[in-house]
Amino acid sequence: MRSLKIWDQNSTPNTETVARVSRNARAEAQAALLDYLHCTRCLQFTDAEHMSKNSPIFLEKLLKKVENEQEVGRSLTRFFRYHPINEFEPFFESIGLQHSEFSKLLPRDMMFLSDDDLLLENYHILCNYGIPRDKIGRIYKEALEVFRYDDGVLRSKLRAYEELGINRYSLSRFVATSPSLLVGGVRAAFVKVLEELKGLGMESDRILSSLCQKNSYNWSRIHDILCFFSKMSCNKEQLGELVRSNPGLLFEGSGDKTFSLIGLLLKLGSPTDEILSMFLQFPQVQVGTFVKNFRQGLLFLIEIEMEAEEILRIARGHALMLGSCSLKRPNSVLSCLNIGKKRLCRIIQESPQVLKKWMLGSKLDALPNSGEERRSLEQKTEFLLKLGFTKNSEEMKRALKVFRGKGGELQERFECFVTAGLDRNDVVKMIKISPQILNQSRDVIKMKIDFLVNNLGYPISSLVTFPSYIAYTIERVKLRFLMYNWLKDQGIVEQNLALSTIVACSDKIFIKQYVKHHPKGPEVWEKMKKGLSFM
Repeated sequence: MRSLKIWDQNSTPNTETVARVSRNARAEAQAALLDYLHCTRCLQFTDAEHMSKNSPIFLEKLLKKVENEQEVGRSLTRFFRYHPINEFEPFFESIGLQHSEFSKLLPRDMMFLSDDDLLLENYHILCNYGIPRDKIGRIYKEALEVFRYDDGVLRSKLRAYEELGINRYSLSRFVATSPSLLVGGVRAAFVKVLEELKGLGMESDRILSSLCQKNSYNWSRIHDILCFFSKMSCNKEQLGELVRSNPGLLFEGSGDKTFSLIGLLLKLGSPTDEILSMFLQFPQVQVGTFVKNFRQGLLFLIEIEMEAEEILRIARGHALMLGSCSLKRPNSVLSCLNIGKKRLCRIIQESPQVLKKWMLGSKLDALPNSGEERRSLEQKTEFLLKLGFTKNSEEMKRALKVFRGKGGELQERFECFVTAGLDRNDVVKMIKISPQILNQSRDVIKMKIDFLVNNLGYPISSLVTFPSYIAYTIERVKLRFLMYNWLKDQGIVEQNLALSTIVACSDKIFIKQYVKHHPKGPEVWEKMKKGLSFM
Protein backbone atom coordinates (compact mmCIF):
# COMPACT_ATOMS: atom_id res chain seq x y z
CA MET A 1 0.00 0.00 0.00
CA ARG A 2 1.16 3.55 -0.76
CA SER A 3 1.88 6.17 1.88
CA LEU A 4 -1.46 6.55 3.66
CA LYS A 5 -1.77 10.21 4.51
CA ILE A 6 -4.91 12.30 4.72
CA TRP A 7 -5.61 13.74 1.26
CA ASP A 8 -6.30 17.30 0.22
CA GLN A 9 -10.04 17.94 0.47
CA ASN A 10 -9.99 19.82 -2.81
CA SER A 11 -8.37 17.02 -4.79
CA THR A 12 -10.42 15.02 -7.28
CA PRO A 13 -9.94 11.43 -8.48
CA ASN A 14 -7.89 10.74 -11.56
CA THR A 15 -10.22 9.69 -14.40
CA GLU A 16 -7.81 6.96 -15.50
CA THR A 17 -7.88 5.51 -11.99
CA VAL A 18 -11.69 5.61 -11.99
CA ALA A 19 -11.79 3.79 -15.31
CA ARG A 20 -9.46 0.94 -14.35
CA VAL A 21 -10.88 0.14 -10.88
CA SER A 22 -12.83 -3.10 -11.11
CA ARG A 23 -16.34 -3.62 -9.82
CA ASN A 24 -15.08 -6.11 -7.23
CA ALA A 25 -12.49 -3.63 -5.92
CA ARG A 26 -15.13 -0.97 -5.57
CA ALA A 27 -17.46 -3.38 -3.77
CA GLU A 28 -14.68 -4.26 -1.34
CA ALA A 29 -13.99 -0.58 -0.72
CA GLN A 30 -17.70 -0.01 0.01
CA ALA A 31 -17.73 -2.93 2.41
CA ALA A 32 -14.63 -1.66 4.20
CA LEU A 33 -16.11 1.83 4.54
CA LEU A 34 -19.44 0.40 5.76
CA ASP A 35 -17.64 -1.70 8.36
CA TYR A 36 -15.62 1.28 9.55
CA LEU A 37 -18.59 3.65 9.80
CA HIS A 38 -20.93 1.15 11.48
CA CYS A 39 -18.67 -1.06 13.60
CA THR A 40 -15.83 1.33 14.43
CA ARG A 41 -17.62 4.68 14.43
CA CYS A 42 -20.98 3.30 15.64
CA LEU A 43 -23.15 5.05 13.04
CA GLN A 44 -26.57 3.53 12.39
CA PHE A 45 -26.32 0.71 9.87
CA THR A 46 -28.71 2.40 7.38
CA ASP A 47 -26.67 5.63 7.56
CA ALA A 48 -23.37 3.83 7.11
CA GLU A 49 -24.70 1.71 4.26
CA HIS A 50 -26.10 4.72 2.38
CA MET A 51 -22.88 6.67 2.80
CA SER A 52 -20.69 3.79 1.61
CA LYS A 53 -22.82 3.14 -1.47
CA ASN A 54 -23.46 6.75 -2.46
CA SER A 55 -20.12 8.50 -2.13
CA PRO A 56 -18.24 7.38 -5.29
CA ILE A 57 -15.82 10.31 -5.38
CA PHE A 58 -14.80 9.69 -1.78
CA LEU A 59 -14.32 6.00 -2.55
CA GLU A 60 -12.13 6.79 -5.55
CA LYS A 61 -9.89 8.85 -3.30
CA LEU A 62 -9.52 5.83 -1.06
CA LEU A 63 -8.84 3.48 -3.97
CA LYS A 64 -6.10 5.71 -5.31
CA LYS A 65 -4.11 4.74 -2.23
CA VAL A 66 -4.34 1.00 -2.89
CA GLU A 67 -1.59 -0.52 -5.03
CA ASN A 68 -2.70 -4.15 -4.95
CA GLU A 69 -6.28 -4.50 -6.18
CA GLN A 70 -6.46 -7.97 -4.64
CA GLU A 71 -6.08 -6.55 -1.13
CA VAL A 72 -8.47 -3.59 -1.21
CA GLY A 73 -10.52 -4.61 1.83
CA ARG A 74 -7.54 -5.51 3.99
CA SER A 75 -5.55 -2.40 2.97
CA LEU A 76 -8.43 0.01 3.69
CA THR A 77 -9.24 -1.68 7.01
CA ARG A 78 -5.62 -1.14 8.05
CA PHE A 79 -5.78 2.46 6.82
CA PHE A 80 -8.95 3.24 8.80
CA ARG A 81 -7.35 1.79 11.92
CA TYR A 82 -4.63 4.43 11.95
CA HIS A 83 -6.10 7.25 9.90
CA PRO A 84 -9.62 8.39 10.85
CA ILE A 85 -11.45 10.04 7.98
CA ASN A 86 -13.48 13.23 7.81
CA GLU A 87 -16.92 11.61 7.89
CA PHE A 88 -18.66 14.76 6.69
CA GLU A 89 -17.21 14.26 3.19
CA PRO A 90 -18.95 10.94 2.36
CA PHE A 91 -22.03 12.11 4.28
CA PHE A 92 -22.49 15.30 2.25
CA GLU A 93 -21.79 13.44 -0.99
CA SER A 94 -24.32 10.74 -0.12
CA ILE A 95 -27.13 13.26 0.46
CA GLY A 96 -26.75 14.66 -3.04
CA LEU A 97 -24.27 17.53 -2.73
CA GLN A 98 -21.49 18.05 -5.28
CA HIS A 99 -17.92 18.35 -4.03
CA SER A 100 -17.83 22.00 -5.14
CA GLU A 101 -20.94 22.62 -3.01
CA PHE A 102 -19.97 20.90 0.22
CA SER A 103 -16.25 21.70 0.29
CA LYS A 104 -17.13 25.10 1.81
CA LEU A 105 -19.61 23.53 4.23
CA LEU A 106 -17.19 21.13 5.91
CA PRO A 107 -16.92 21.95 9.63
CA ARG A 108 -13.49 23.26 10.63
CA ASP A 109 -13.55 21.86 14.14
CA MET A 110 -15.17 18.44 13.61
CA MET A 111 -14.37 15.22 11.73
CA PHE A 112 -16.91 12.82 13.19
CA LEU A 113 -20.65 12.95 12.48
CA SER A 114 -21.43 11.82 16.02
CA ASP A 115 -20.01 15.13 17.27
CA ASP A 116 -22.90 16.98 15.56
CA ASP A 117 -25.96 15.67 17.41
CA LEU A 118 -28.39 18.20 15.93
CA LEU A 119 -27.33 17.42 12.37
CA LEU A 120 -27.89 13.69 12.78
CA GLU A 121 -31.14 14.09 14.71
CA ASN A 122 -32.77 16.34 12.11
CA TYR A 123 -31.34 14.22 9.30
CA HIS A 124 -33.03 11.14 10.77
CA ILE A 125 -36.32 12.99 11.17
CA LEU A 126 -36.29 13.88 7.47
CA CYS A 127 -35.32 10.32 6.47
CA ASN A 128 -38.02 8.76 8.65
CA TYR A 129 -40.56 11.20 7.27
CA GLY A 130 -40.01 9.77 3.82
CA ILE A 131 -37.72 12.33 2.18
CA PRO A 132 -35.18 10.46 0.00
CA ARG A 133 -31.70 10.67 1.47
CA ASP A 134 -30.18 11.90 -1.80
CA LYS A 135 -32.65 14.84 -1.80
CA ILE A 136 -31.73 16.00 1.71
CA GLY A 137 -28.58 17.69 0.40
CA ARG A 138 -30.72 20.32 -1.27
CA ILE A 139 -32.43 21.07 2.04
CA TYR A 140 -29.01 21.38 3.67
CA LYS A 141 -27.86 23.77 0.95
CA GLU A 142 -30.98 25.96 0.81
CA ALA A 143 -32.19 25.77 4.43
CA LEU A 144 -29.17 25.02 6.61
CA GLU A 145 -30.95 26.22 9.75
CA VAL A 146 -33.20 23.13 9.58
CA PHE A 147 -30.22 21.05 10.76
CA ARG A 148 -29.62 23.34 13.72
CA TYR A 149 -33.14 22.96 15.14
CA ASP A 150 -33.37 21.80 18.76
CA ASP A 151 -35.19 18.62 19.71
CA GLY A 152 -38.84 18.64 18.61
CA VAL A 153 -38.76 21.80 16.48
CA LEU A 154 -38.61 20.11 13.08
CA ARG A 155 -41.27 17.57 14.05
CA SER A 156 -43.59 20.36 15.15
CA LYS A 157 -43.17 22.18 11.82
CA LEU A 158 -44.03 19.05 9.85
CA ARG A 159 -46.98 18.35 12.17
CA ALA A 160 -48.31 21.89 11.61
CA TYR A 161 -48.62 21.24 7.88
CA GLU A 162 -50.24 17.85 8.50
CA GLU A 163 -52.86 19.48 10.70
CA LEU A 164 -53.77 21.68 7.73
CA GLY A 165 -54.69 18.56 5.75
CA ILE A 166 -51.45 17.78 3.87
CA ASN A 167 -50.55 14.10 4.10
CA ARG A 168 -47.02 12.91 4.91
CA TYR A 169 -46.29 11.56 1.43
CA SER A 170 -47.22 14.80 -0.32
CA LEU A 171 -45.52 16.97 2.28
CA SER A 172 -42.25 15.05 1.98
CA ARG A 173 -42.19 15.71 -1.76
CA PHE A 174 -43.13 19.37 -1.38
CA VAL A 175 -40.36 19.87 1.16
CA ALA A 176 -37.84 18.24 -1.21
CA THR A 177 -38.64 20.85 -3.90
CA SER A 178 -39.21 23.78 -1.51
CA PRO A 179 -36.90 23.48 1.53
CA SER A 180 -37.87 27.00 2.61
CA LEU A 181 -41.21 25.55 3.79
CA LEU A 182 -39.35 24.32 6.88
CA VAL A 183 -37.92 27.74 7.74
CA GLY A 184 -39.92 30.15 9.87
CA GLY A 185 -43.62 29.61 10.45
CA VAL A 186 -46.17 27.86 8.25
CA ARG A 187 -46.00 29.33 4.76
CA ALA A 188 -49.47 30.77 4.34
CA ALA A 189 -49.09 31.31 0.59
CA PHE A 190 -48.17 27.63 0.11
CA VAL A 191 -51.22 26.46 2.05
CA LYS A 192 -53.48 28.90 0.18
CA VAL A 193 -52.20 27.68 -3.20
CA LEU A 194 -52.88 24.05 -2.24
CA GLU A 195 -56.37 24.90 -0.97
CA GLU A 196 -57.27 26.93 -4.06
CA LEU A 197 -55.92 24.33 -6.47
CA LYS A 198 -57.76 21.58 -4.61
CA GLY A 199 -60.93 23.65 -4.98
CA LEU A 200 -60.24 23.84 -8.71
CA GLY A 201 -60.00 20.04 -8.97
CA MET A 202 -56.22 19.74 -8.88
CA GLU A 203 -55.12 17.29 -6.20
CA SER A 204 -51.70 17.08 -4.56
CA ASP A 205 -50.46 14.28 -6.84
CA ARG A 206 -51.22 16.37 -9.91
CA ILE A 207 -49.47 19.36 -8.39
CA LEU A 208 -46.43 17.28 -7.45
CA SER A 209 -46.17 15.81 -10.93
CA SER A 210 -46.03 19.38 -12.29
CA LEU A 211 -43.05 20.34 -10.12
CA CYS A 212 -39.47 19.90 -11.23
CA GLN A 213 -37.17 18.52 -8.54
CA LYS A 214 -34.32 20.73 -9.77
CA ASN A 215 -36.26 23.99 -9.44
CA SER A 216 -37.12 26.16 -6.46
CA TYR A 217 -40.60 27.59 -6.03
CA ASN A 218 -41.86 30.92 -4.75
CA TRP A 219 -45.34 30.07 -3.47
CA SER A 220 -46.26 33.70 -2.85
CA ARG A 221 -45.57 34.43 -6.50
CA ILE A 222 -47.62 31.39 -7.57
CA HIS A 223 -50.50 32.65 -5.42
CA ASP A 224 -50.20 36.07 -7.08
CA ILE A 225 -50.67 34.59 -10.54
CA LEU A 226 -53.77 32.70 -9.37
CA CYS A 227 -55.20 35.93 -7.99
CA PHE A 228 -54.35 37.78 -11.19
CA PHE A 229 -56.30 35.30 -13.31
CA SER A 230 -59.27 35.70 -10.98
CA LYS A 231 -59.09 39.49 -11.38
CA MET A 232 -59.20 39.06 -15.17
CA SER A 233 -62.81 37.84 -14.76
CA CYS A 234 -61.72 34.23 -15.09
CA ASN A 235 -64.48 32.20 -13.41
CA LYS A 236 -63.79 29.12 -11.26
CA GLU A 237 -64.62 26.65 -14.02
CA GLN A 238 -62.36 28.39 -16.54
CA LEU A 239 -59.52 28.76 -14.03
CA GLY A 240 -59.77 25.08 -13.11
CA GLU A 241 -59.56 24.01 -16.74
CA LEU A 242 -56.69 26.43 -17.31
CA VAL A 243 -54.44 25.21 -14.47
CA ARG A 244 -55.26 21.53 -15.02
CA SER A 245 -54.39 21.66 -18.71
CA ASN A 246 -51.42 24.03 -18.36
CA PRO A 247 -49.93 23.82 -14.83
CA GLY A 248 -46.74 25.36 -16.22
CA LEU A 249 -48.55 28.72 -16.25
CA LEU A 250 -48.32 28.60 -12.45
CA PHE A 251 -45.17 26.65 -11.76
CA GLU A 252 -42.73 27.53 -14.55
CA GLY A 253 -40.50 30.14 -12.95
CA SER A 254 -43.10 30.33 -10.12
CA GLY A 255 -45.38 32.26 -12.49
CA ASP A 256 -42.74 34.78 -13.55
CA LYS A 257 -42.82 33.54 -17.16
CA THR A 258 -46.58 34.03 -17.25
CA PHE A 259 -46.35 37.51 -15.73
CA SER A 260 -43.70 38.37 -18.34
CA LEU A 261 -46.05 37.32 -21.14
CA ILE A 262 -49.00 39.23 -19.65
CA GLY A 263 -46.86 42.36 -19.29
CA LEU A 264 -45.73 42.12 -22.90
CA LEU A 265 -49.30 41.73 -24.16
CA LEU A 266 -50.48 44.69 -22.08
CA LYS A 267 -47.69 46.86 -23.53
CA LEU A 268 -48.87 45.89 -27.00
CA GLY A 269 -52.33 47.19 -26.12
CA SER A 270 -54.19 43.90 -25.65
CA PRO A 271 -57.21 44.28 -23.32
CA THR A 272 -57.54 41.79 -20.45
CA ASP A 273 -60.43 39.92 -22.09
CA GLU A 274 -58.23 39.19 -25.14
CA ILE A 275 -55.39 38.05 -22.88
CA LEU A 276 -57.70 35.75 -20.92
CA SER A 277 -59.12 34.32 -24.14
CA MET A 278 -55.58 33.55 -25.33
CA PHE A 279 -54.68 31.76 -22.09
CA LEU A 280 -57.87 29.68 -22.22
CA GLN A 281 -56.66 28.40 -25.62
CA PHE A 282 -53.00 28.13 -24.57
CA PRO A 283 -51.08 25.46 -26.52
CA GLN A 284 -49.23 22.54 -24.93
CA VAL A 285 -45.84 24.26 -24.87
CA GLN A 286 -43.69 25.57 -22.04
CA VAL A 287 -44.50 29.16 -21.14
CA GLY A 288 -40.83 30.15 -21.45
CA THR A 289 -40.72 28.71 -24.97
CA PHE A 290 -43.95 30.51 -25.86
CA VAL A 291 -42.57 33.86 -24.63
CA LYS A 292 -39.31 33.32 -26.52
CA ASN A 293 -41.16 32.48 -29.76
CA PHE A 294 -43.50 35.44 -29.33
CA ARG A 295 -40.60 37.89 -28.89
CA GLN A 296 -38.76 36.41 -31.85
CA GLY A 297 -41.91 36.75 -33.92
CA LEU A 298 -42.13 40.46 -33.07
CA LEU A 299 -38.44 40.93 -33.93
CA PHE A 300 -39.04 39.13 -37.24
CA LEU A 301 -41.74 41.66 -38.17
CA ILE A 302 -39.58 44.58 -37.01
CA GLU A 303 -36.56 43.38 -39.01
CA ILE A 304 -38.55 43.16 -42.24
CA GLU A 305 -39.56 46.80 -41.61
CA MET A 306 -43.28 46.24 -41.21
CA GLU A 307 -45.27 49.28 -40.12
CA ALA A 308 -45.76 49.53 -36.34
CA GLU A 309 -49.57 49.53 -36.59
CA GLU A 310 -49.52 46.32 -38.63
CA ILE A 311 -47.14 44.66 -36.14
CA LEU A 312 -49.50 45.52 -33.28
CA ARG A 313 -52.49 44.20 -35.24
CA ILE A 314 -50.79 40.87 -35.94
CA ALA A 315 -49.34 40.55 -32.42
CA ARG A 316 -52.74 41.10 -30.82
CA GLY A 317 -54.81 39.09 -33.24
CA HIS A 318 -52.44 36.16 -33.68
CA ALA A 319 -50.60 35.89 -30.36
CA LEU A 320 -51.20 32.13 -30.06
CA MET A 321 -49.73 31.51 -33.50
CA LEU A 322 -46.65 33.69 -32.84
CA GLY A 323 -45.97 31.97 -29.52
CA SER A 324 -46.34 28.49 -31.01
CA CYS A 325 -43.93 29.00 -33.93
CA SER A 326 -40.16 29.07 -33.78
CA LEU A 327 -39.44 31.10 -36.91
CA LYS A 328 -36.44 31.10 -39.21
CA ARG A 329 -34.34 34.25 -39.37
CA PRO A 330 -35.79 36.98 -41.64
CA ASN A 331 -32.73 37.00 -43.93
CA SER A 332 -33.09 33.24 -44.42
CA VAL A 333 -36.78 33.57 -45.36
CA LEU A 334 -36.10 36.45 -47.74
CA SER A 335 -33.28 34.54 -49.40
CA CYS A 336 -35.23 31.27 -49.76
CA LEU A 337 -38.36 32.99 -51.10
CA ASN A 338 -36.22 35.28 -53.29
CA ILE A 339 -38.30 38.36 -52.47
CA GLY A 340 -37.84 41.76 -50.82
CA LYS A 341 -39.01 43.02 -47.45
CA LYS A 342 -41.97 44.99 -48.78
CA ARG A 343 -43.42 42.01 -50.59
CA LEU A 344 -42.85 39.82 -47.53
CA CYS A 345 -44.72 42.36 -45.41
CA ARG A 346 -47.66 42.33 -47.82
CA ILE A 347 -47.82 38.53 -47.79
CA ILE A 348 -47.90 38.44 -43.98
CA GLN A 349 -50.46 41.25 -43.71
CA GLU A 350 -52.79 39.47 -46.14
CA SER A 351 -52.51 36.14 -44.28
CA PRO A 352 -50.58 36.14 -40.98
CA GLN A 353 -51.01 32.35 -40.68
CA VAL A 354 -48.42 32.03 -43.45
CA LEU A 355 -45.77 32.51 -40.74
CA LYS A 356 -46.35 28.89 -39.69
CA LYS A 357 -44.84 27.79 -43.02
CA TRP A 358 -41.54 29.47 -42.12
CA MET A 359 -40.77 27.61 -38.93
CA LEU A 360 -37.30 26.21 -38.22
CA GLY A 361 -36.77 23.00 -40.14
CA SER A 362 -39.30 23.77 -42.86
CA LYS A 363 -38.32 23.79 -46.53
CA LEU A 364 -39.05 26.95 -48.53
CA ASP A 365 -39.22 27.37 -52.30
CA ALA A 366 -38.67 30.64 -54.17
CA LEU A 367 -41.84 32.54 -55.06
CA PRO A 368 -42.49 33.53 -58.68
CA ASN A 369 -41.44 37.04 -59.62
CA SER A 370 -44.31 39.50 -59.21
CA GLY A 371 -45.41 41.82 -62.00
CA GLU A 372 -44.98 44.77 -59.67
CA GLU A 373 -41.25 44.13 -59.30
CA ARG A 374 -40.88 43.93 -63.06
CA ARG A 375 -42.77 47.20 -63.55
CA SER A 376 -40.61 48.87 -60.89
CA LEU A 377 -37.44 47.77 -62.68
CA GLU A 378 -38.79 49.13 -65.97
CA GLN A 379 -39.57 52.47 -64.29
CA LYS A 380 -36.06 52.69 -62.82
CA THR A 381 -34.51 51.92 -66.19
CA GLU A 382 -36.70 54.49 -67.95
CA PHE A 383 -35.82 57.11 -65.35
CA LEU A 384 -32.08 56.56 -65.84
CA LEU A 385 -32.37 56.65 -69.64
CA LYS A 386 -34.07 60.06 -69.39
CA LEU A 387 -31.13 61.33 -67.35
CA GLY A 388 -28.74 60.31 -70.10
CA PHE A 389 -27.52 56.95 -68.83
CA THR A 390 -26.54 54.48 -71.55
CA LYS A 391 -28.66 51.31 -71.62
CA ASN A 392 -26.92 48.24 -70.14
CA SER A 393 -23.84 50.34 -69.32
CA GLU A 394 -21.84 49.68 -66.15
CA GLU A 395 -23.08 53.02 -64.81
CA MET A 396 -26.70 51.95 -65.25
CA LYS A 397 -26.11 48.47 -63.80
CA ARG A 398 -24.44 49.99 -60.75
CA ALA A 399 -27.31 52.44 -60.20
CA LEU A 400 -30.01 49.77 -60.60
CA LYS A 401 -28.19 47.54 -58.12
CA VAL A 402 -28.03 50.33 -55.54
CA PHE A 403 -31.58 51.72 -55.92
CA ARG A 404 -34.16 50.64 -53.32
CA GLY A 405 -37.87 51.23 -53.37
CA LYS A 406 -40.27 51.69 -56.26
CA GLY A 407 -39.15 53.08 -59.60
CA GLY A 408 -41.93 55.67 -59.59
CA GLU A 409 -40.43 57.35 -56.49
CA LEU A 410 -37.09 58.21 -58.10
CA GLN A 411 -38.30 61.19 -60.15
CA GLU A 412 -39.89 63.00 -57.21
CA ARG A 413 -36.70 62.52 -55.16
CA PHE A 414 -34.68 63.89 -58.10
CA GLU A 415 -36.91 66.99 -58.16
CA CYS A 416 -36.13 67.67 -54.47
CA PHE A 417 -32.55 68.59 -55.43
CA VAL A 418 -33.65 70.76 -58.35
CA THR A 419 -36.22 72.58 -56.22
CA ALA A 420 -33.51 73.24 -53.63
CA GLY A 421 -31.58 75.26 -56.25
CA LEU A 422 -29.28 72.80 -58.03
CA ASP A 423 -28.97 72.62 -61.81
CA ARG A 424 -30.47 69.49 -63.35
CA ASN A 425 -27.20 68.57 -65.03
CA ASP A 426 -25.40 68.84 -61.69
CA VAL A 427 -27.98 66.53 -60.07
CA VAL A 428 -27.41 63.98 -62.86
CA LYS A 429 -23.68 64.12 -62.15
CA MET A 430 -24.39 63.62 -58.46
CA ILE A 431 -26.50 60.53 -59.16
CA LYS A 432 -23.78 59.04 -61.35
CA ILE A 433 -21.27 59.53 -58.51
CA SER A 434 -23.57 58.40 -55.67
CA PRO A 435 -26.80 56.78 -56.92
CA GLN A 436 -27.67 55.81 -53.31
CA ILE A 437 -28.73 59.41 -52.58
CA LEU A 438 -32.06 58.62 -54.27
CA ASN A 439 -32.75 55.91 -51.67
CA GLN A 440 -33.71 58.66 -49.20
CA SER A 441 -37.35 59.73 -48.98
CA ARG A 442 -38.35 63.26 -50.07
CA ASP A 443 -38.77 64.40 -46.46
CA VAL A 444 -35.34 63.12 -45.47
CA ILE A 445 -33.67 64.74 -48.49
CA LYS A 446 -35.32 68.09 -47.70
CA MET A 447 -34.34 67.84 -44.02
CA LYS A 448 -30.69 67.08 -44.80
CA ILE A 449 -30.41 69.88 -47.36
CA ASP A 450 -31.96 72.32 -44.89
CA PHE A 451 -29.50 71.24 -42.18
CA LEU A 452 -26.55 71.61 -44.58
CA VAL A 453 -27.49 75.14 -45.64
CA ASN A 454 -29.14 76.67 -42.58
CA ASN A 455 -27.31 74.92 -39.73
CA LEU A 456 -23.87 74.15 -41.12
CA GLY A 457 -23.67 77.21 -43.37
CA TYR A 458 -22.48 75.38 -46.49
CA PRO A 459 -23.79 76.43 -49.94
CA ILE A 460 -26.11 74.03 -51.76
CA SER A 461 -23.39 73.67 -54.41
CA SER A 462 -21.34 71.65 -51.87
CA LEU A 463 -23.52 68.66 -52.79
CA VAL A 464 -22.21 68.65 -56.37
CA THR A 465 -18.70 67.71 -55.21
CA PHE A 466 -19.86 65.64 -52.23
CA PRO A 467 -23.31 64.14 -52.98
CA SER A 468 -22.69 61.29 -50.50
CA TYR A 469 -23.50 63.77 -47.71
CA ILE A 470 -27.16 62.88 -48.29
CA ALA A 471 -26.47 59.22 -47.44
CA TYR A 472 -25.05 59.96 -43.96
CA THR A 473 -27.29 60.24 -40.90
CA ILE A 474 -27.95 63.64 -39.35
CA GLU A 475 -26.63 62.29 -36.02
CA ARG A 476 -23.24 61.48 -37.57
CA VAL A 477 -22.99 64.90 -39.22
CA LYS A 478 -24.02 66.71 -36.02
CA LEU A 479 -21.41 64.88 -33.94
CA ARG A 480 -18.63 65.53 -36.44
CA PHE A 481 -19.38 69.25 -36.65
CA LEU A 482 -19.83 69.68 -32.92
CA MET A 483 -16.36 68.24 -32.47
CA TYR A 484 -14.93 70.16 -35.43
CA ASN A 485 -16.25 73.48 -34.11
CA TRP A 486 -14.86 72.77 -30.64
CA LEU A 487 -11.44 71.97 -32.14
CA LYS A 488 -11.59 75.21 -34.18
CA ASP A 489 -12.26 77.17 -31.01
CA GLN A 490 -9.17 75.56 -29.47
CA GLY A 491 -7.10 76.50 -32.53
CA ILE A 492 -6.33 72.87 -33.33
CA VAL A 493 -7.78 72.52 -36.87
CA GLU A 494 -7.95 74.65 -39.98
CA GLN A 495 -10.92 76.91 -40.72
CA ASN A 496 -13.36 76.00 -43.51
CA LEU A 497 -12.43 72.33 -44.03
CA ALA A 498 -14.25 70.67 -46.90
CA LEU A 499 -17.54 68.99 -46.05
CA SER A 500 -16.23 65.61 -47.25
CA THR A 501 -13.10 65.91 -45.11
CA ILE A 502 -15.18 66.28 -41.95
CA VAL A 503 -17.93 63.75 -42.67
CA ALA A 504 -16.64 61.01 -44.95
CA CYS A 505 -13.73 59.48 -43.02
CA SER A 506 -14.30 56.73 -40.48
CA ASP A 507 -14.57 57.45 -36.76
CA LYS A 508 -11.19 55.82 -36.21
CA ILE A 509 -9.45 58.13 -38.69
CA PHE A 510 -11.37 61.21 -37.51
CA ILE A 511 -10.34 60.58 -33.91
CA LYS A 512 -6.72 59.92 -34.87
CA GLN A 513 -6.32 62.92 -37.23
CA TYR A 514 -8.34 65.51 -35.32
CA VAL A 515 -9.78 64.51 -31.91
CA LYS A 516 -6.53 63.28 -30.37
CA HIS A 517 -4.65 66.45 -31.35
CA HIS A 518 -6.02 68.03 -28.18
CA PRO A 519 -5.40 66.42 -24.74
CA LYS A 520 -9.08 66.72 -23.78
CA GLY A 521 -10.31 65.82 -27.26
CA PRO A 522 -11.26 62.14 -26.55
CA GLU A 523 -13.11 63.13 -23.37
CA VAL A 524 -15.06 65.87 -25.14
CA TRP A 525 -15.84 63.48 -28.04
CA GLU A 526 -17.35 60.89 -25.69
CA LYS A 527 -19.43 63.52 -23.87
CA MET A 528 -20.78 64.80 -27.18
CA LYS A 529 -21.66 61.26 -28.25
CA LYS A 530 -23.56 60.65 -25.03
CA GLY A 531 -25.28 64.02 -25.29
CA LEU A 532 -26.56 63.25 -28.79
CA SER A 533 -27.79 59.81 -27.74
CA PHE A 534 -30.20 61.44 -25.25
CA MET A 535 -31.50 64.06 -27.69
